[in-house]
Amino acid sequence: MFHFFTKFYSRMGQKLLILVVTVGFLWVSTPNIATADSETSIQPYLSRFSDRITEFRLSNGMKFIVLENHEAPVISFVTYADVGGVDEPDGKTGVAHFLEHLAFKGTETIGTKDYESEKQFLDRLDQLFAEIKTAKKAGDEAKVAKLTKEFNQVESQASSFVKQNHYGEIVDTAGGVGLNAATSADYTSYFYSFPANKLELWMSLESERFLEPVFREFHKEKQVILEERRLRTDNSPIGKTIEVFLDTAFTSHPYKRPTIGYDEDIRNLTRDDVKQFFDTYYTPNNLTIAIAGDVNLKQVKKLAKVYFGRFAKKPQPPEVTALEPTQTETKEVTVNLPTQPWYLEGYHIPALTHPDYPVYEVMGNILSDGRTSRLYQSLVETQQVALAAQGFSGFPGNKYPNLMLFYALTAPGHSIEELATALREQIELLKTQPVTEAELNRVKTQIKASLLNSLDSNIGMAKLLGEYEAKTGSWRNIFRDLEAISAVTGEDIQRVARSTFTPENRTIGKLLSVNN
Repeated sequence: MFHFFTKFYSRMGQKLLILVVTVGFLWVSTPNIATADSETSIQPYLSRFSDRITEFRLSNGMKFIVLENHEAPVISFVTYADVGGVDEPDGKTGVAHFLEHLAFKGTETIGTKDYESEKQFLDRLDQLFAEIKTAKKAGDEAKVAKLTKEFNQVESQASSFVKQNHYGEIVDTAGGVGLNAATSADYTSYFYSFPANKLELWMSLESERFLEPVFREFHKEKQVILEERRLRTDNSPIGKTIEVFLDTAFTSHPYKRPTIGYDEDIRNLTRDDVKQFFDTYYTPNNLTIAIAGDVNLKQVKKLAKVYFGRFAKKPQPPEVTALEPTQTETKEVTVNLPTQPWYLEGYHIPALTHPDYPVYEVMGNILSDGRTSRLYQSLVETQQVALAAQGFSGFPGNKYPNLMLFYALTAPGHSIEELATALREQIELLKTQPVTEAELNRVKTQIKASLLNSLDSNIGMAKLLGEYEAKTGSWRNIFRDLEAISAVTGEDIQRVARSTFTPENRTIGKLLSVNN
């Protein structure tokens, strides 16, 4: 269950700012860089790295960030759409994630044997779906059965025109690897890598995919997504708890909603809903393309204009305007299910762009980075009240003010109350006892060392460049935050901990066994 919890929220975009350091050092690593603690020792490496990045924008507003790395004849591509679960209309949750599932279904020429014929069946499916909904509302079971039978027949006919995984086969045949996509509360990204001589093929495929997408096999993918939701949430005790926990912690901001969507919303989504969402948010000025690897900048600019310059300029998509009101009292939610008890505790914190955000990242590492961390040493090793205990910021995203979340799985023979007390003691220590320079330096060194070992690829850097450009306004803020982490002091930790970890800012979640 612990593995499932961490994997699930990794997919939802839980990217600790620590990852910034990883890829930031990646291109300039030396045997001694992991032990470099001062800003003066970091700066030369950062300069060498940033000098290899060029950015440009097409006349339609599409942004390109290019990182040249000629060590191997490989190029990684990331298309970063600045749209996620928070941007979905009320009643249509899950539509951003739905687009991820439809991302590589193809175009009018890719993924089909005969698009003109296929289109007739796709349109008929949309009509039948609407008619079935109307019949269900009217309670006409006989008509529902008749329409459903026809729907299944038409769906089978539409499928006969589909060239399964055609897009993926083109990529594979050309030597591409890692074709995938991810959706979070804050963004959606699409990524893979090609041999260096396939730059133009990528430009052609990616531009076509966004210029004339065909959302084929929509209803089949809907069933896949519903099954995914059942696995992640409906049949998962911790998944259910997380959903109600977020709904309790947030009252106004769309971070309260699950990125995968609510069951009813997913079932009622139509192809037209997806198309409208795509047309609204997948505009050139809302896309950032990051390219990292063995590229020639002049060629990238030329091909970008040829292929992506075809996109018409569109208005800026609407922004999230909902503000979460200041919490004034402790909130608590309890879920009773047949499972080992879990305990969750969350505190509202500012967004990634806030000057104090790096302080929360350092605190998270002091408390839960590895076996030397305070939570592991105290709750797992010494008191043995927990089987696992973690804490991190940026939950469920970090583009907007979010939560610092602590969670722990109770050890057999121990209660939620014992675990909660032990966790609270460690949080309180951050407020009352200054972190020693030795511990602070050790954590900073751990951050750098672990990051050097975690992401060592073009794709990792391309993802980060796109994310920081969209979330903060500039990829250069990667370095700002790296320096800010290095500059965090014990006084900073005490100051931020005292203002954040208060009863009125706390939300508690308890997953209790039905046998308790």
